[in-house]
Amino acid sequence: MEAVPRIYLDHNATTPLHPAVVDRMTVALREEFGNPSSVHHFGQRAKAAMDEARSATAALIGADPSEVVFTSGGTESDNVAIRGVAEALESGPRRHLIASAIEHEAVLNTLKALARRGWKTTLLPVDASGIVSPDALRAALTDETALVSIMHANNEIGTVQPILELARVAHERGAHFHTDAVQTAGKLALDVGTLGVDLLSISGHKFYGPKGVGALWIRRGLRLLPLATGGKQERGRRAGTENVAGIVGMGVAAQAARAAMAEEGARLGALRDLLEHGILRDVPATMVNGAREPRVPNTTNISFDRVEAESLLIALDLEGIAVSTGSACSSGTLEPSHVLKAMGFPPHRTQNSIRFSLGSGNTEADIERVVAVLPGIVSKLRSLTRMPVRA
Repeated sequence: MEAVPRIYLDHNATTPLHPAVVDRMTVALREEFGNPSSVHHFGQRAKAAMDEARSATAALIGADPSEVVFTSGGTESDNVAIRGVAEALESGPRRHLIASAIEHEAVLNTLKALARRGWKTTLLPVDASGIVSPDALRAALTDETALVSIMHANNEIGTVQPILELARVAHERGAHFHTDAVQTAGKLALDVGTLGVDLLSISGHKFYGPKGVGALWIRRGLRLLPLATGGKQERGRRAGTENVAGIVGMGVAAQAARAAMAEEGARLGALRDLLEHGILRDVPATMVNGAREPRVPNTTNISFDRVEAESLLIALDLEGIAVSTGSACSSGTLEPSHVLKAMGFPPHRTQNSIRFSLGSGNTEADIERVVAVLPGIVSKLRSLTRMPVRA
């Protein structure tokens, strides 16, 4: 029996390792095993490798290497940013936190945890485009607001937020501003100075680096308490022996992503548009969720009327096509997408949407095959229900 060809369209969940990352990490695991805090040759070799990776990671986001703290990934980076600022300011008058209603669970659940400790929290609404209004932020800010956290681009729909303007509004009231840039690092040109933020989170496995390593950029001079107490690693901001091989791998991935970003972004944007056009043309009662622009070039989220998203996902997987119903961190839940729900969509639309997120291995032939098999799959699934297709 001939094997089904596999097409991976879930790069927002995770990406395969870049070949150069595998090669460099292999060397690090074998030869740079020393503790980077040790003063002998083996320790200093590991430290030098880590410093090189810190410079490459900083260059990806337009930062100074001394302001980059390595973490275990985006979730820890978000937690360090929010909890670290909150705990540093906890004894003062600023005990209010703001985020958008479409943030990643790493942000939303951190706010919930702090609310149980007495912090006031506000979730900003978004419109049907998935964009946070600076006016809505301005109205929510008070003199008690300590921190605003709004993601740079949404992981489910790919829309890019007006971070520069939002950060400016927050700073007018004396609040710090954090952005989760996990879905934009390596896809869009980033510069922390141009964005005007105080803290920025990234994760290596979203741009062809290893899982289990990320980074948090902290503006120089910003007071932040570490989550873990212990040694003086990462300039006292994150205790514990560093994951040298993972950090080295993320540095290589950052360097490769920065070099290929413009050309790869244009290529993926063209493939994404080809996919959208083909689906909307050939599958009746389909709609793109969220603003078409500005958007990360690799992502589209499409609703299929009268089709349960989970059923469509499984049917596509049987055809060798891997997609997602939303955030991988929410998989296994029967709850509708909190992102689409916050955008004001009716229940049926929050439960019939599929995210397609493209990456380096995808080709035009992949897109043509997806567009070719989708109409038949959707038609078959719709035939199982008597509800009419909505126009």
